[in-house]
Amino acid sequence: MPNCRFVVRFLAATVAGVGAFAFCGALGLNLSALTQQPARTQQPGAAQPAQGATPDAARAPASAPVGAQQPAPPPSAQEPAATVPAAPAPVIEPPLAAKLAAAQSAKSAPSLAGEITEDELKRQLLGKPLYLRGGYLDSSLTFNEHGALIGHSPQGSYTLNAIEINRVRLARHKLELEGTRFGLHFLGALPNEDPTTAVDRVKITPNKKVVRITIDRELVVSPKKEKKRAKQDKKNPAPGVPAKTAPPAAPPAQPDEKSEADQAKAQIAAAPPAERPADPGSVTTTLSPAHAASVLREALDRIFAPGINEQLKASMPAFWRLYYQAAAAGADYRPSDPAVLRQNTVDKKARLITTFEPESNEYAQAHAVAGMALYHTVIGADGKPGEIAVARPIGFGLDENAVAAIRKATFEPAIKDGKPVPVLLDLVVQFRIYSKRTAVRTDPNKPAEGTSEPSLPGPYSVQRP
Repeated sequence: MPNCRFVVRFLAATVAGVGAFAFCGALGLNLSALTQQPARTQQPGAAQPAQGATPDAARAPASAPVGAQQPAPPPSAQEPAATVPAAPAPVIEPPLAAKLAAAQSAKSAPSLAGEITEDELKRQLLGKPLYLRGGYLDSSLTFNEHGALIGHSPQGSYTLNAIEINRVRLARHKLELEGTRFGLHFLGALPNEDPTTAVDRVKITPNKKVVRITIDRELVVSPKKEKKRAKQDKKNPAPGVPAKTAPPAAPPAQPDEKSEADQAKAQIAAAPPAERPADPGSVTTTLSPAHAASVLREALDRIFAPGINEQLKASMPAFWRLYYQAAAAGADYRPSDPAVLRQNTVDKKARLITTFEPESNEYAQAHAVAGMALYHTVIGADGKPGEIAVARPIGFGLDENAVAAIRKATFEPAIKDGKPVPVLLDLVVQFRIYSKRTAVRTDPNKPAEGTSEPSLPGPYSVQRP
C-alpha cells in the first residue's frame, strides 16, 4: 500500500505540473501577441466596451480556451498592400471600360456627325408646296447625287410642275420619293387683288398613278488603313502601362482612293438590284456622314423649290419674270426701253396682219382649262415683236404657247410723224377646249374620211360655211 500511495501522489504531481506549464505557456503567448499587435481602430458599427469596464473585460476574447479558433490578426502597417485579399465583387478593368465606351461612341457617331435621317426628310418634304426647278414632265425621274437629271425628259412650264410629296424612303444608296403633280390655273384677279394669289391648284396626275423621283446618294466608306489601325489599337496596353513599355503611336491614316473605290464597288454589288444607285459609275465616296448628308441636301435644293421664291423666278422665261416684277411692285408693266410709245400717242396704231393659233396641250384639254389671257407686247419699228410680258396669265403651260405664237406672228408697225416707231401693243388670246361642240358641223351621213378638220383651240377659229 505505501507503494501505491507513492505512485498516486507522483502521478498527481506530474499532472498538476503539466497543467501549470500549459497555462503559463498559453498566458505567455497571449501576452507576447498583445505587446506586438498595434492599436486597433474602431470600425463603424463595431461593439464599444461598456463604460467603466475593466481592460481585462475588454480583452475577454483573448482568454479563450487553448485550441479554440482565433481570428486572423490584421496586417501591420509595415506589410505591403498586396497582401490584402481582393474584394470579392467583380470589377471592370479600365481597358474593358474604355472599349465599351468606345463601342457606344461608335454607335452614336453617325447621328452626332450630322448624318441625314428619314424623319428629317419627311419633315422637309411631306405635304409641302414644292416645284420642280427643271420643269421635267415625265412621271419617273432619276437624278444623280448632285441633282442632275439622269437621262432625258420633256420640259414644260413651271405651271405644270407643282409637286406634292406623299412618300419618302431613305435607303443606303438612294432617296426614293413618290408624289402628285399639280397644274396652276390662274383665275384672274380683281384690280384690288394680288394676281399671284388668284390661282387654283389642279391635280393632273391620274388616279392610282404617282410621280416617282429617285436621287442617288454619296457613299460613306472607311479608309483601309483606319481598319488596320483599329486592329492595332486592340493590342495596345491599358492606359496605366508606363510609356516606355507601350508601342509607338501609329501614324495618322491617309485616305486610300483605291480602297475607297473597292469598298464602293463591294457595297453596290452586295445591295439588291432595286437598292442600287441608278448610275453607279458616277457615285462618289466620302469618309464623313455629314458630308454625304450635305451633298444630298444640296441635290434636293437643285431639284425642288419650296414655293415660287426668287431663285425659281430667276430661272423662268423673261415674260414670267416681268409679270412677277410688276405684281411685286403693284403697278402695270412698263417697257425697259423708255422710247416705246403707247398706242394712243401715235398717228397710226400697230396691228396684227397674220393670224396665229396658240396650241393647247393635253393637260388643259383633260382638265377643261380654257379662257382668255392678256399679253403686253412691244412691236418694234420693223414690225417684229420684242419684249413680251404676261399681263393676265391662264396657266397650265398655255402662256408659253401663246408667247411662242406671238413671236411667229407678223405685225404692221405704228407710225408717228410719218416714221415707224415702237409701241406697246396688248394682245388678248382666247383658249378653247377641243371637243365635238367646237368642231365644224358636218353632215352626219357623210363618210368619216370626208369630214372637215375641226378648228384648233385658239383665239381664231377657222370659219366654215
